[in-house]
Amino acid sequence: MYRYVVKRLFDIVLSGIAIIILIMPMLIIAVAIKIDDPGPVLFKQKRVGKKKNGQITYFMIWKFRSMKMSTPHDVPTHLLDNPEQYITRVGKFIRKMSLDELPQIYQVFTGVLSTVGPRPALWSQKDLIEEREKYGANDVKPGITGWAQINGRDELEIPVKAMFDGEYAAALNAGFFKGFAMDMKCFFGTFMSVLKSEGVVEGGTGELKKEEDLILK
Repeated sequence: MYRYVVKRLFDIVLSGIAIIILIMPMLIIAVAIKIDDPGPVLFKQKRVGKKKNGQITYFMIWKFRSMKMSTPHDVPTHLLDNPEQYITRVGKFIRKMSLDELPQIYQVFTGVLSTVGPRPALWSQKDLIEEREKYGANDVKPGITGWAQINGRDELEIPVKAMFDGEYAAALNAGFFKGFAMDMKCFFGTFMSVLKSEGVVEGGTGELKKEEDLILK
């Protein structure tokens, strides 16, 4: 009941309130993006959605554009050569504070995303998709934030990130109280992570492991 009814009601109410409260800040961000680097305000990218009838589905995720128009498309940031060169001045700020994700509030309201869930993988991230499949994480609707996001985010290696996503999926399937408790941990934990800018690594994934390797050397 929680996963299919209560969680959806929570998404509708929360995203509806957020849209009303954040409409003006979002307009200001949109204008700043236009001034900084002329072009579309929104960046749309093909991402992996919840599995249906045993098949992987896809959707277009929305973000405030934080990178220059000259940036290669459909390439994960960590695979770009010197990704910092592609990030705009406004983009650097909104990425650090996770404000680039704000347009996804509307996608939560319409049911494409959930407030909490595994972050949707890029369609080409086959390794992450395959790892999540081992834990049943692909069967869960993706979200704006999730268990992996408050436990390391970009610093996590793909197997570890998929494991956290699997833990979230398991909790969601374990009943009302465990599902609700996990969502609350992720929801409130996100605020602390954003305020501390934890786990944000431009152009990197698995940075936590790389740092450990350097220390061992």
